[in-house]
Amino acid sequence: MAALSDGLSGSLSADALRYSRALLALFMPWKQLIMTTDQPSSSSTSRAELRLRPAQLADLPLLVDFNAWLAYETESLSLDPAVLKAGVANALANPTTATYFVAELDGTVVGSTMITHEWSDWRNGDIWWIQSVYVVPAARRSGVFTAIYAYLRESARAAGAIGLRLYVETNNVTAQRAYAALGMTTAHYAVMEDIPL
Repeated sequence: MAALSDGLSGSLSADALRYSRALLALFMPWKQLIMTTDQPSSSSTSRAELRLRPAQLADLPLLVDFNAWLAYETESLSLDPAVLKAGVANALANPTTATYFVAELDGTVVGSTMITHEWSDWRNGDIWWIQSVYVVPAARRSGVFTAIYAYLRESARAAGAIGLRLYVETNNVTAQRAYAALGMTTAHYAVMEDIPL
C-alpha cells in the first residue's frame, strides 16, 4: 500500500494518504467478514461487522480518492482531480445518472462501487452495470466485494432489474476470477468506444 500511496501522492491529499496507511494497519488481522445490510436479506447473517449502504455527499472525498487509486492500480492512469471530483459529485447529485454504494466496517468505508443502468429492449428490462469497484488493499480477499455483490444483486432484484453486468480489463485475471466465483460469466460482446468526442 505504501508504494501505491507514494505513487499517487501528487494527486491525493495528505489526509487520504494517512487514511490509506491507517486502513492498512487496522485491517491486517482480518480473517472473515459477516455481512449486514440496510435491507433484510435471506442470504446474510445479521451482525455488525460490515454495513453496506448508498453513498452520501459526505462520502465524496473518499469516493474521489478510491476512483483515483482504481485508475492508477488497474490502468496506470493519473486522472484529473477536478474532473474526477465533478464526475463523482454529479453522480451523487443525480441518481438517475449513477448510484454509488459503500461498504463500511465499524464506520470506516473500506470499499465502494457505482451502478449505472442500461435498458434492454430485447429483454424488456433494466440491467445494472457495476462500475468503479474499489476495495482498499488491506481489506481485499476478506469478503468485502462478495458482500457488495450480494447486496447489489439483491437490490437489483428488488428493484425489478433483470441482470447485472460489468466490464473488466482484459489483463485483470484476478478480478475476472473473483467475478466468475460469484457466478458471473463472460459475455460474447466486446466493448467498443469512441472517447473523447
